[in-house]
Amino acid sequence: MNAFFVTGTDTDAGKTYVSRALLQGLHQAGFRTIGAKPIAAGVDGTGQNPDALALQAASSVPLDYAAINPILLQAAVAPHLAAAIEQQPLDEEVLSQQLRALKQQADLVLVEGAGGWLLPLSASRYLADWVAEQQLPVLLVVGMKLGCLNHAMLTVREIERSGLRLLGWVANGVDPTMQLQQENIADLQQRIPAPCLGIVPHQPEGASSLLQQQLAGALLNALKL
Repeated sequence: MNAFFVTGTDTDAGKTYVSRALLQGLHQAGFRTIGAKPIAAGVDGTGQNPDALALQAASSVPLDYAAINPILLQAAVAPHLAAAIEQQPLDEEVLSQQLRALKQQADLVLVEGAGGWLLPLSASRYLADWVAEQQLPVLLVVGMKLGCLNHAMLTVREIERSGLRLLGWVANGVDPTMQLQQENIADLQQRIPAPCLGIVPHQPEGASSLLQQQLAGALLNALKL
């Protein structure tokens, strides 16, 4: 298995921030990496998605934007709602084709979700269903802020219910003013039956090289690579 899925406790948990740090750390460790954003909603002035661009830039295998983000929606709203307005179906076969192609080009493929774990694709399907069918191990990014305990444990339970392996989780300090942050992290360490792969402080300028290496090392250990 040379691919894994990154999900978050909610839209602003910091999936891309942590994913970029992981890709950079894995590159430093000598791995050929690709960060993929199969579904993205919202574009910048270039007409592309900022998160997908960040993953493209952090990947050590150079690829065109469309290879990183095959389904791009213009409106920064729930993808299935944007897809209905823009008349662009969220075709799971497109996601599967992308994954198969990328796995042939890299040692490790990081697949970043959109929003939280139960992102709707249609009236009856969720992105989590596709992840389960692909049997991708999951890394959870917990956005450390008030309410994160509930968000984290609900997500962990759903991942477990899907039968997928939870590789571990990363505590991402999205709210620098959060009270009792360390106590919340300690509480989650007791509750989540998977290791905490790293604690990321609030650093708007990006994770340090040392932190990138530490996160990558913890991930590789979880992947048993």
